[in-house]
Amino acid sequence: MNLAWPLTLGALLFSIGVYGVLARRNAVLVLMSIELMLNAVNVNLVAFSTWIRETIAIGQIFALFVITIAAAEVGIGLAIVLLIFRNRETINIDEIDLLKW
Repeated sequence: MNLAWPLTLGALLFSIGVYGVLARRNAVLVLMSIELMLNAVNVNLVAFSTWIRETIAIGQIFALFVITIAAAEVGIGLAIVLLIFRNRETINIDEIDLLKW
């Protein structure tokens, strides 16, 4: 298996995710961009695991852990966004100033 194609795909997905985190002002889109970056990490983990071809599928196991953490992050992140929307009636990141003095 050629390792360059999955790594290029992972780097492209991660770059799009970083751009989404830095450029977006909507909290839901920022959470989606973080999910995209985590999926890029999963692509790289699985690609390296199949390239090494060990008897233990370590890359796939780590990918399952990343998927579990991503699911928890989505649940908690969306709950926080909903609470902020109820209090401030906006999910624009620039307008959220709950922790300012």
